[in-house]
Amino acid sequence: MNKIFIFDDVDLEQLVNDMNSSMDSLYSTQADTAMLLNNGHAHAHTPPHQLNQQHQVHSAYVGQAHRRLHPSSPTKERLRHSQPMHIKAVRCLQEAHQLRPASMPAIPNPFPELCSPAGSPVLSPIQGLKHNPRGKKSIVKVWSEDGAGKVVEIPSDMTARDVCQLLVYKSHCVDDNAWTLVEHHPILGLERCLEDHELVVQVQASMSSDSKFLFRKNYAKYEFFRNPLNFFPEQMVAWCQESDGSIPQSQLLQNFLNSSSCPEIQGYLHLKEPGRRSWKKLYMFLRRSGLYYSTKGTSKEPRHLQLLSDLEDSNIFTVITGKKLHNAPTDYQFCIRPSKVRGDCKELKMLSAEDEQSRTCWMTAFRLLKHGIVLYQNYNVPHQRKSSLSPFSAPVRSVSENSLVAMDFSGRTGRVIDNPVEAQSAALEEGQTWRKRGQRMNVLTSASPLHPSSLSTVIHRTQVWFHGRIIREEAHKMMIQQGQVDGLFLLRDSQSNPRAFVLTLCHHQKIKHFQILPCEEDGQAFFSLDDGATKFTDLIHLVEFYQLNRGVLPCKLKHPCTAVAL
Repeated sequence: MNKIFIFDDVDLEQLVNDMNSSMDSLYSTQADTAMLLNNGHAHAHTPPHQLNQQHQVHSAYVGQAHRRLHPSSPTKERLRHSQPMHIKAVRCLQEAHQLRPASMPAIPNPFPELCSPAGSPVLSPIQGLKHNPRGKKSIVKVWSEDGAGKVVEIPSDMTARDVCQLLVYKSHCVDDNAWTLVEHHPILGLERCLEDHELVVQVQASMSSDSKFLFRKNYAKYEFFRNPLNFFPEQMVAWCQESDGSIPQSQLLQNFLNSSSCPEIQGYLHLKEPGRRSWKKLYMFLRRSGLYYSTKGTSKEPRHLQLLSDLEDSNIFTVITGKKLHNAPTDYQFCIRPSKVRGDCKELKMLSAEDEQSRTCWMTAFRLLKHGIVLYQNYNVPHQRKSSLSPFSAPVRSVSENSLVAMDFSGRTGRVIDNPVEAQSAALEEGQTWRKRGQRMNVLTSASPLHPSSLSTVIHRTQVWFHGRIIREEAHKMMIQQGQVDGLFLLRDSQSNPRAFVLTLCHHQKIKHFQILPCEEDGQAFFSLDDGATKFTDLIHLVEFYQLNRGVLPCKLKHPCTAVAL
């Protein structure tokens, strides 16, 4: 028995009509899309009449299918199933363009180096991208003592310590953690050493056009952590007077580094009156809240204290122009300058101390009270770096160095030196052989052992501590710039005796000069600091001896005063 199935939920006639209307919209949309992609012109490969012909063929095909599926049946069922909705292509493109983020390109560019998005007719430009200010590069020019400059490109978050490490690497200097960047203002006659954690780009933004950065050594940058009693006299520290000077030096620094304590530096300073060349002597107090002066003698009462400058938004500078320019009462001047002031003399607080020790005390206390524990962290960074490099006390030797052995060729046949003490003495003796050879050559080639062409009179000129024909005042200036710490030294030619030399040495923040005189014994030339009691064949030998022994000097030679060329 044949069964007849009747589908009540599908109206085939209505479905065919919807297909016809969908195809009409599709072909009209293709024509519009072709016009849109070709800037209003018809597509070169599909003219409009061909699109119409395709539409006619498709309509005839759909009509035939409709007649086969629908014989003359008057019954029409209502469509109960959900029908698909047609979305025009142009509308899809417009909505996608509106909803697309502005930072994304319309089509990914696989060759960004060949086709820039801004100039491409297909790719849309990338908009809305913002540069990270921390990754932005800045140009910084740094000058050396000899007037040469070097331009470096650094990120905005690079600190002064990082810049110094970069310059040490580029200039092939010895990294002894004493290098520093100096903010130099030639017109104002001011300069200061940047702290290691300061951002160089931010400091450069507050500098005027005539200002510049200098690259030099400063051995006194953290010397107060090693010898705090040399930097803080008892008569200037308030709590030392209250406790009769019984506080140890470790407690002295802890009071400065601990933010909960209230250290205080006090003493007389000369203050330059604003807009005038006259100075006024006042009793001042340096606290965490700022620098104050008393309007009534040495009184500490709050009603007698006036705020001169705060510490948070100010920096302390050394005045390098001398006392004549500002008519200062002493040579030991320093200045407090607001951080955001560019080349304005009206905002400067010019001060003058009685001596170098008191000036150093005021300036060091200013740095400690402003930066606090950050300075101690900067001081510890090089020590932590050294401890993390290698756990061994001796440097790691290469394979070729480990294959070497000490040999003795003094006899007829060579022998291996097994005793390490004997091997070390043999190495020291070999290191001094070139001096003996140089002496024999001088005797053979020179009519006099003091002839200026001899090796012993020129070998020292290659050393970093020798500065040639500089005057006493210039030697003083270099020693002050690189920090007046114990053991800072340099050698120079003598101005009074063309055959002699001068050793300039710093001890207890005082600069002293010692003359090195030539002497002759058994036809050989020597140099001596103590009238011939201790003789040396050359100046290198002399410096090496006094680096290990104090002798007639007030202290050993520790830190060579160096001038580097960038």
